[in-house]
Amino acid sequence: MGITWIDYLIFFAFVAGVVLFGCSFYFRSSRGAAAFTKAEGKLPAWVVGMSIFATFVSSISFLGLPGQAFAGNWNPFVFSLSIPLATWLAAKIFIPLYRSVNSVSAYHYLELKFGYWARCYVALCYLLTQLARTGSILLLLALPLNTMFGWDVETIIIWTGVLTLLYSLMGGIAAVMWTDAIQGIILILGAVACALLLTFTMPEGPSQLFSIAAEHGKFSLGSFGASLLEPTFWVVMIYGLFTNMQNYGIDQNYVQRYMTAKTTGEAVRSTLFGSLLYVPVSLIFVYIGTALFAYYTAQPDLLPTGTASDKVFPHFIVYGLPTGLTGLVIASLFSAGMSTISTSINSAATIILTDFVQHFAKKPLSEKRNMTVLYLGSFMVGGLGILMGLAMMHIDGVLDAWWKLASIFSGGMLGLFLLALACKKPNRAGSILGVVVGLMVIAWMSLSPFINEGQPFYEFRSQLHTYLTIVLGTTAIFVVGFVLTKLLKSKEK
Repeated sequence: MGITWIDYLIFFAFVAGVVLFGCSFYFRSSRGAAAFTKAEGKLPAWVVGMSIFATFVSSISFLGLPGQAFAGNWNPFVFSLSIPLATWLAAKIFIPLYRSVNSVSAYHYLELKFGYWARCYVALCYLLTQLARTGSILLLLALPLNTMFGWDVETIIIWTGVLTLLYSLMGGIAAVMWTDAIQGIILILGAVACALLLTFTMPEGPSQLFSIAAEHGKFSLGSFGASLLEPTFWVVMIYGLFTNMQNYGIDQNYVQRYMTAKTTGEAVRSTLFGSLLYVPVSLIFVYIGTALFAYYTAQPDLLPTGTASDKVFPHFIVYGLPTGLTGLVIASLFSAGMSTISTSINSAATIILTDFVQHFAKKPLSEKRNMTVLYLGSFMVGGLGILMGLAMMHIDGVLDAWWKLASIFSGGMLGLFLLALACKKPNRAGSILGVVVGLMVIAWMSLSPFINEGQPFYEFRSQLHTYLTIVLGTTAIFVVGFVLTKLLKSKEK
């Protein structure tokens, strides 16, 4: 059917509405750093929960999960099944801890346990990861919009980054989280609409969809074997548990949201609501991928030959949805990217202020100085994110390489936090050595796929599935740091 002027109208009205709504929070956020970084701890619980949900969902989830399910099965959904346990751990341990420390920085706790070196190291890793993430999301959002609208990729990256930066900078965390809540609702509506339409427009009815999918094993959650070389059910589950512990336990994007709730109880309930909401929504995404497979298997003439799996859903959005609904779904796709980018901008600016500028300042900064740093930090992160997205589109393989580097940057975070929780007074030398060993393990596993036959060290490359990188890296940091702390304490006694 294609995109009509009605779809354009819906899309542009949505984008303009989000930007203007976000900018309207300027007079609240400009009252001081506490308002800009944690909304003075006064946001409603449902807004906090929806913001946590929207932060977790990105354009990668919106297009990636259907694409993976179309090409394979429901194995990616196993990642979501680990969320309840990870969220429960966050609710029982991490949220009360951060609220008691009463710092908007997720990494202040590390300074209390290890000294400033640990806080500085993790904060730098976080900033590098957010730059990689912002650039990646901008590029991965621009590519499907280029396919659907025909717009220039560079133009999409620049305008998406500028508009998101505008309301993030002016409205602070309140603007980010309120727009997250709206964007999350639009995203869910768009996904549900696509799932229902695919189900009830099959030539022979819904039963045909399930029979085709079952015949091709599309509902499988993956192998239940013990192999560590492929993404079995257990490999994806343990990978999901460690990744989600890192997300909900130590990621500044989430910890900052815990501090915006009115009470610790509301923070816990909001986190449980927002994180558990992702489980059924991710199920809808993988169902869409399966439904697309059945839809185009029953009607192969509707899909151009050779269409890549990650391009099938965008093709359906443009040519398979009725007028108006196409605009809504494109808006929901766009909203998934904007919410992720705005979160990274605000959280990174907060870390720049709390973990670096305020730490090295010779005397406490005035509110005016704090706000200046936050504005400049937001502008810098948003600008560098745009440049990162533009650079990624011109260099082959840079996207995959950046994600590998991001895993190295962020890999030491969780192990260090677990070590801080397990040891009352961790040994500094043991902790540093643990981080070094863990990073070596992570670097070895992350870079092994780039070592081809005939190259140096080919025989020493890792054969394990890359999902296990964070698992082994985190375990190495914790075990080495814990054992050395105990041994050195025994020696001292």
